[in-house]
Amino acid sequence: MIRLFFVRLGAMLAKEFVQMRRDRITFAMMLGIPIVQLILFGYAINTDPKRLDAALLAMDQDHYSRAIVSALEVSNYYRFVARPKTDSEAEGLIQSGAVAFLVIIPSDFGVRVDRGDKPQILVEADATDPAAASGAVSALNDIANRALLREQGRELEAAGTQDQQLSIVVHKRYNPDGISQYFIVPGLLGVILQMTMTIMTSVGLTREIERGTMENLLAMPANGFEIMLGKVLPYFVVGAVQVAVILVASRFLFHVPFVGDLAMLVGGVLVFVLGLVLLGYTFSTLARTQMQAMQLTFFFMLPSILLSGFMFPFHGMPMWAQDIGNLLPMTHFLRVVRAVMLKGANWSEIGFEFAMLATFIPVFSILALLRFRTTLD
Repeated sequence: MIRLFFVRLGAMLAKEFVQMRRDRITFAMMLGIPIVQLILFGYAINTDPKRLDAALLAMDQDHYSRAIVSALEVSNYYRFVARPKTDSEAEGLIQSGAVAFLVIIPSDFGVRVDRGDKPQILVEADATDPAAASGAVSALNDIANRALLREQGRELEAAGTQDQQLSIVVHKRYNPDGISQYFIVPGLLGVILQMTMTIMTSVGLTREIERGTMENLLAMPANGFEIMLGKVLPYFVVGAVQVAVILVASRFLFHVPFVGDLAMLVGGVLVFVLGLVLLGYTFSTLARTQMQAMQLTFFFMLPSILLSGFMFPFHGMPMWAQDIGNLLPMTHFLRVVRAVMLKGANWSEIGFEFAMLATFIPVFSILALLRFRTTLD
């Protein structure tokens, strides 16, 4: 009896391993998802972001100013990537999200230091993501004062005192109270749309295959492009309804401010949703079953949530992770929706993000049509 038990068990195990080998997508998900999670959480995710992009508007080029800027860079909290010449140029950088901080040093800074006054430095911080700005802002005052004392040769003299040689005025913009809903709720618009649109669309075509009705669909006098439109457009309408519900909830339930142009936001959402349903259709041409289609969708969702800036500060990630994030549609969509809703950004400031979103539409369309003809015709 015991021998027969192990024989039957061995036969069942062999059958399951054969089935697992045949279902290559599921097997790849079982191995791929843990590896991706380990890499992203181990190397890419950083809850205390460093080297955040900053711009310097220095109206005075004295040695005190240079010493403070150098100390900020050495601290690894700030990375000065732009040095605008005018106020309007500096405003455009922080409005578009190109930089997280704008450091403004007044023209009389060096004169006031030599005179013994207490000069001020203005720091404008993009506080749409409270977590990204908090660490760098909290360290700013100590770093700048130590740098000024060191430049004056008074570091040891003032080591035991709490005397501050300069004043740091921090202006937290777009979310001065650090309310997390202002950052999370607009981001949820992208997460919910990507999850529902890709899943529903990817399952749509595989459902036809599983039910055996795909042959009837192919027998119709319609080409691959017409079939794709017929499958995609209904979910496009569903996505529009979801957007309306989420926007109403964000305004009246969570009181998220909306200071931008509604038409611009709607345009960005429509482009994003169209790209998503085409992506879902591409997944459906790769999968043989509805389960495989959902697995592909969740595999794509994992880096989209972690690397797009939805949960963790985008500029706090290493450059290789940012490069991957810039290849994801949700990264550009989150920049659009947060810039429009919280900052009131105009077309010139987020036009590049719109262009990137629009690029995904022909890319996903071509992939879906090529794969459709390869696997089904």
